Amino acid sequence: MYKGNPETSRMTRASSLILAALAALVSLAAWPGAAEPITLAPVAVTEWKAVYGTVEARDRSPARARIGGVLDELAVAEGDEVAAGEMLARIVDDKLADQLAALAAQKKALAAQLANAGADLQRGEDLLKNGVTTQLQVDALRTQVDVLKGQIAALEAEAEVITQQAKEGVVLAPVAGRVLDVPLTKGAVVMPGEVVAVVGGGGTYLRIAVPERHAAALTAGNRIEVSGVEGIREGTLVRVYPLIEGGRVVADVEIAGLPDTFVGARMLVRLPVGERAALLVPKADVVTRAGLDFVGVQGAEGPALRSIVPGAVQVVDGVEMVEVISGLTAGDLVLPAAEVGHE
Repeated sequence: MYKGNPETSRMTRASSLILAALAALVSLAAWPGAAEPITLAPVAVTEWKAVYGTVEARDRSPARARIGGVLDELAVAEGDEVAAGEMLARIVDDKLADQLAALAAQKKALAAQLANAGADLQRGEDLLKNGVTTQLQVDALRTQVDVLKGQIAALEAEAEVITQQAKEGVVLAPVAGRVLDVPLTKGAVVMPGEVVAVVGGGGTYLRIAVPERHAAALTAGNRIEVSGVEGIREGTLVRVYPLIEGGRVVADVEIAGLPDTFVGARMLVRLPVGERAALLVPKADVVTRAGLDFVGVQGAEGPALRSIVPGAVQVVDGVEMVEVISGLTAGDLVLPAAEVGHE
């Protein structure tokens, strides 16, 4: 058998070692930042509970009728913005005008009686100076004049009350805000105390109802995440109500700039309800090939791709991190391998 030249065999083995070293260097070059691997360690992550919150007006004030009558004018509709004290509607009671007319007629009659009584008093005082009549008769005439003046003053006060009632037919906005509901229509008969419109003012907030098993995790001041058409927004849990109804705890969430366009709209809210330990790797270091997810790790024989089962994405210090459900263990060295997934 031909054994070959020993010198040639040594050269061949040396060449193989050089090629292996070059291959290892090329493999390391494929892992950007391989000089700074990440050592996996359990990290405390927040447990989030998704619930729906309802947009509520801070001040939900009903504008009520102060007198009964017919709704003669309706100046607003649902969705209108109003200022505090602005006229919303006008209620007219025709009986008030009739009462004022009756009082005016009574006052006119009393005024005629007062003029006659005043003339009688003047004559009586003249006769008393001449000694023709007595002081008692003059005092009686003076009393009659005072009584008639008092009756006229009472009619005037009653007329002022009725005039004020007519003015109270104007329904004013109790607060500045947006009109949420107008349950009546023009021409409707209105009773005193009936709601003509409901105005929401004072800004808006989110009201949430959380299952009571999470009640202990709700603390005023907690950071809340709210999902809307504008993306993820942050809010603050400002109040937790102590009364549990229907197995749920009610709480209020404050969000800056929450619009009041649709009061009662539902928004998805994520609440922190606890913490747990998890292994996290940067999302940029996860590559996908043939439908499987891989992460580059530093093994005993050099860098290698290891298949993982990824979980939810967590944002840690502004960096998107992927939770590793299985495939890695604490202590593994994860290499930045964003370029490995590009073929």
